[in-house]
This record gives sequence, structure tokens and C-alpha cells, in this order.
Amino acid sequence: MALLQISEPGQSPDPHQRRIAVGIDLGTTHSLVAAVRNGVAECLPDDQGRVLLPSVVRYMEMGRRQIGFDAKAAQAQDAANTISSAKRFMGRSLADIESPEKLPYRFKTDDSSVISVETVDGAKTAVEISAEILATLRFRAEDTFDDDLYGAVITVPAYFDDAQRQATKDAAKLAGINLLRLINEPTAAAIAYGLDNAAEGVYAVYDLGGGTFDISVLRLAHGVFEVIATGGDSALGGDDYDDALAAWVAEKTGTQLESAADKTAWRIAARHCKQALTESEVVAFTADISSGSVSFDVKREEFIALTAHLTSKSLAAVRRALKDADLGRDEVQGVVMVGGSTRMPQIRQAVADFFGSEPLTNLNPDEVVALGAAIQANQLAGNNTAGDLLLLDVIPLSLGVETMGGLSERIITRNETIPTARAQDFTTYKDGQTALAIHVVQGERDLVADCRSLARFELRGIPPMAAGAARIRVTFTVDADGLLSVSAKEQLSGVEAHINVKPSYGLSDDQIAQMLQDGFATAQEDMKARALVEARVDADRMLLATQSALDVDGDVLGAEQRESIDALMAALRAAVASDDPAVVEGATQALAKGTESFAAERMNRSIQQALAGKSVNTI
Repeated sequence: MALLQISEPGQSPDPHQRRIAVGIDLGTTHSLVAAVRNGVAECLPDDQGRVLLPSVVRYMEMGRRQIGFDAKAAQAQDAANTISSAKRFMGRSLADIESPEKLPYRFKTDDSSVISVETVDGAKTAVEISAEILATLRFRAEDTFDDDLYGAVITVPAYFDDAQRQATKDAAKLAGINLLRLINEPTAAAIAYGLDNAAEGVYAVYDLGGGTFDISVLRLAHGVFEVIATGGDSALGGDDYDDALAAWVAEKTGTQLESAADKTAWRIAARHCKQALTESEVVAFTADISSGSVSFDVKREEFIALTAHLTSKSLAAVRRALKDADLGRDEVQGVVMVGGSTRMPQIRQAVADFFGSEPLTNLNPDEVVALGAAIQANQLAGNNTAGDLLLLDVIPLSLGVETMGGLSERIITRNETIPTARAQDFTTYKDGQTALAIHVVQGERDLVADCRSLARFELRGIPPMAAGAARIRVTFTVDADGLLSVSAKEQLSGVEAHINVKPSYGLSDDQIAQMLQDGFATAQEDMKARALVEARVDADRMLLATQSALDVDGDVLGAEQRESIDALMAALRAAVASDDPAVVEGATQALAKGTESFAAERMNRSIQQALAGKSVNTI
């Protein structure tokens, strides 16, 4: 007799069926896809057994394209149409790209400031280029399992801002991938190391990739991965070491690079030389350019010296992250090395010297991020896992709104665990105000001018009320992907406005590198500036309220009283020009004290008007 298999509605009738979910490391230099197979995370190879896919796309006529190794091989010959390191352009404007004239591409921008690269197949955005790479990895996974892909977890640098994360999500959608979640690259690496090594305690993840640097401090305990602090630089990576070496050799040899093909060939030669110096003390820098062949011997010690400033830049970010976590170097149990650039001997030595112990390198630094993403994807797809995994990530920079006087009011502070939601109540500034402009900003400074603008929207339809009577609740929500939405609701009337923050370009390189540093360095100055602005706002509010009261009930004052109040108002207007908050506050308090009797007279009049014509019984 045959058995009849039953299942719950919406579930597969096959209890052994598992959803195909993968982790994708969309890297600046190389990209990988990994999946959990037979209970173990592993990177999936192409049909030639290669797990790495160069993040290079070549566009050709008639809509043809090459992706990966074929595109990389043609890069020197067709530099203008062969795009590499597109990750650096994700969510960026042209103004954010450092020295675009040094790159072999023809950039253009549209009305929304999104940059694209001109190719023989038309203009291509970083989202489109990244989608080509993601689609190639998707096809690799589907060929491996001979099945459709259920979804993917894609990793991003911890310091990717809202625009860059949204651009990554757009690329996944364009590639036909069901995005399960975006997670930070250092966090993915910690998942791989934590589960593979059963590690517990505080760990630092030093992630130096081709185009970005991240440092994350995490606490690992009983399957919980809590990110305590993050830092880094989205404009620091292996490419910068290549550029430094290329510029140094060009100067030493007196070589002039005229064409885009020459520049590309020179950068490729620098990368090969850098990689060879990992194993050898002396390597010949060789390049074939239009003016002829160039060969120049480079010593490892010379390379270490000319890139020392880049290594120091990364360690400065490490110090800031430890300070944010309120930890000393000796409290870190281990340092996980992530990214192909951490193979450089000077990097490993610098990290070992800084922490006083050898970093963890037992997992392939190229593969560890994809492996961690695969473990997370396997769990999100609902497949059986060895144990429950709880992932607690954080936002890297504070989020808030602009208040009167150009001040930034933080609603969600940096290093807040996500997903999260925070709300704060605000009110109107003027009598009869029916609309409120909301300016969403990001950063650690007290003045909006020193922060980064994310979005603007308006709440309209507020019932006319006296200044300060309206209650407007502004709610910030950050989802598990680190993306922000903001809503504003007037509590009495129920009118509401909402925006998903999706800026068209990201933070500039200088902003990302210096935002936190400036926040600490200028803390004292910012406090003084904030105090002065707040004092001036209070003074303006006091002057506005007093003048409004005089316009309505000024006739209750005698000539002497009116003259006294006018003098106090004049003194306050003069004090507002002062740079000393105490002077402004003193003049404001003097006006408040000087108008107390006027306020009492106004109250008496209001009571008399309310009682006029009414009997005691009616009252």
C-alpha cells in the first residue's frame, strides 16, 4: 500500500527539499558566490574551477559584453569600455570621485547626479555594471545546483551609506536576484570565523579590500554576533597601494603615460608587482606601453616605505573604533583578517604590532566574507542549520533632523543596533504655522552645515495653533539592511507625511574619512556653537512672543511700562549679535522678568472677557 504524504498549506510536500540560497561578496576587485552544501559553507567555482570572478565588465558593439576573466584580459587594450572597480562608483556623484581624470573612463551625469560611464554600448551606471557581475554569479549558482535561486545575502562595506546600500539593492533587483538581506562585510567574516572556530569573546575584523577599508569590533557569545563599533574608510583599499606604487615607479623612471591604454597597463603592472612582492624581496615592475617596454626593480622595503601612510591611515581608524567601543587593545582576543589586500606582509605585521598578537589568517581572506554571507543566507531561507544565529549590526553615523538655528538634533545615535526605530516630538515655531519642513541629516557635528544632507520633505495641513501648541512626532526607522525611512505626524489632527530616504549620491571620500574624526576634534567648539545658536533661538522666540502680545494687548500698559519693555527688547536685539551665549541668555531672562507684570495684566483681561455677561450660576 502506498503512503500519502501531506503538508501544511504553502509548504513543499517534500520534507527533504531545501531552498537554494547563496551568499555573494560583491567586491571591488573580485566577487564570489558561496552556499552551504552538506552542512558546510563553500565557495562555488565556475566551469574551470575558479571561485574568484574579477569584478570587470567589458562592453562591446551590438550589445555584446565580456564579464570576469575575459574582460580583465582585454582591459589594457580597451580601457575606455572595460569597467573595473565599479563598486567605488556605487551611489556616488561625479564630485565624490577622487581624481576622475586619472581614470580611463568618460564620465557623464544626469539630472539626479547619478554618474555613468560612456561605452560603445551606451552609458552604463555603476548599478548596471554591478548587476552584470551579480547575474553572472547567480547563473553560476543555478548551474551548480541545477535549480532556480531562492535568494541571496549580499555583503557591503560597513561604511556604505544609505545611497550606496540602495544602489546595491537596485543592482540585485536588476540581476533578477531575490535579496534576502544586506549585511556588512566584517560581520559576514565574523560569522564565518565564529561558527568555524567556535570562538567567543571580543574580536576585531580588519577588512582591507580592493577599494574599501572596514574595521569592526564585535562581541561573539553563544551564537550572538553583536557589533560594538564600526569604522573605516570607503576610499582606502588595495587600489590605492597600486596607485602609489605606479606613481612612484613613473617618477623614478621618468615615464609619461599619454593614453588611457597606457594608464591601464601601468596600473595592471603595479598590481602584479605588488602581489609578487608578497612572496619576494625584489620584483621587476614591467609594463608595455606605447612609448616602449619599461622594466624597473622594486624592493619590498621600498614598497613598504612609500605606502606607509596608507597603512597608518587604516590603523588610525582602528584606534577610533576601539575608542568608540571603550576597549583597550589588550581586551581584543583576536583579529580577523579579511580581503585580499591583507596578504601584504606590511599589513599583517602592522596589525600584529598594533594588537601585540598574530592575526587570524586560517580562513582564505578572499573567501571568508562570502562564506559568512552563505551561512546567513542558509538560515534566512529557512533551511536547517546547526544552531540559531542572532545577528546584531549597527549604524555607523548618527541620524537626525535640522532644528531652528541650523542645529542638528540626533534621533538615532551612531553604533545603535539595527533594525531600530526611534521617535522624538517637535513643535511649531510661529503662531498659525500650518506646515513644517523636515531636513534629514547624517553626522556627528552639532551644526547642520557640518553634517551631510540626506533628504527633505514637508508636513502640511497642520491646524493653525499658537506657537508651541502642535505636537509633531518624527519617527526614524532603520531596517535590517541599514536603510532609513522617516515619518512625521501631528498628534492632534493626525496629518502625516513619510519618506524613504533614497539620495542619488553618497558621501564624498573626504566626508567619510573625516566625519568621525571631526566630530571628536571639534566637540568643544561644537558645544559652544550649539549653546550660542540655542540662546539666539530662545531670544528670537522671546522677542516674537513679546511683540505678538504687545500688538494684541499693548493698550493695557502705561507709558512707563511700555517704554521699559521696549528698552528690554532693544537690549535683547543688541545682545543677539554677541558671540557669548551668557550675554544672550542674560538679556532674554531680563526681558522675561520685565514682562511678568504685563503677562499678569493680559491674564486678567482674558478672564474678564471670558466672564463678561455671565451669571455666577452659569459659571
